[in-house]
Amino acid sequence: MRAAWYEKAGAADEVLVLGELPTPEPGPGEVRIRVAASGINVGDVKKRADWLGFGMSHPLVIPHSDGAGVIDVVGEGVAASRVGERVWCYHAQSYRAFGTAAEYVVLPEKLAIPLPDEVSFEQGACLGIPGMTAHRAVFADGPVSGRSVLVTGAAGTVGLTAAQLALWGGARVIATVRSASDADMLRAKGIDEVVVTTVDGYEGELRALGPVDRIVEVAFDANIALSAELLANGGVIAAYASTSPEPTVPFWPLLFVNATIRLLGSDDFPVDAERQAVRDLAQALREGALGFRVAAAHPLGEIVAAHQAVERGTRGRVLVLPGA
Repeated sequence: MRAAWYEKAGAADEVLVLGELPTPEPGPGEVRIRVAASGINVGDVKKRADWLGFGMSHPLVIPHSDGAGVIDVVGEGVAASRVGERVWCYHAQSYRAFGTAAEYVVLPEKLAIPLPDEVSFEQGACLGIPGMTAHRAVFADGPVSGRSVLVTGAAGTVGLTAAQLALWGGARVIATVRSASDADMLRAKGIDEVVVTTVDGYEGELRALGPVDRIVEVAFDANIALSAELLANGGVIAAYASTSPEPTVPFWPLLFVNATIRLLGSDDFPVDAERQAVRDLAQALREGALGFRVAAAHPLGEIVAAHQAVERGTRGRVLVLPGA
């Protein structure tokens, strides 16, 4: 099979290799997916660059955890009826060597989720880590119907997914973005209370919209002081990113509102939480309540350019199409 891989960490144009590898065969309880679209997450490029200095997790890594395609072979113990099934997948390269940047990927059956016929493979490849993370951020502390949810960085992939899921769940959604065009995009999705953070006085605008019950946070260190002001008593800050690895926390303001700080590591969510996320994401997709911005879809041979686009902060998902 054609695949892209790396055998040492480093810059995309220095370590990513394109070539042929043996086509994998599924073992017991596994399925093989012919990959139509592979989704690139920020975490994928950070792992390739050895962001935290952990080194290589395996001698050879095919990157990317998210993808979509068609099951073409099943292993022992898997129903033969799954052959030909359209699916999306997640965790393909979480604690595993071989992800979706290849013509085929093998993974446990439970990680291959049926994809509704009306949903494209490109949209399916966007679900994985952003979908699971956003779902956990919004719903880990119970239903949001009738509650107010602030989503920071709502033009990003996780933020946009969280904002749509919170709206689908019946919440009043407040979103922050960095540009007027991003604000227009969110309003087109039915999210009316959008604050542009590059405009002077945006903090006052947010205070006027508060207090809020939940905050889905992309920049924990930068926003924690203002978040402490905005949070309702008993509220939750669900954070999935921070620029600083050791952020300063305003302890007393958070204590006085009985705040909960929930930190989200998408590779290790509870099994029950993942199952619920899968069910809810499927339902939201079927109801047309969830959709993703695809900024670019590169053929596999352009995987270096695709990784570099993610590193530049491209708005919307960047995909690789292994069959192109």
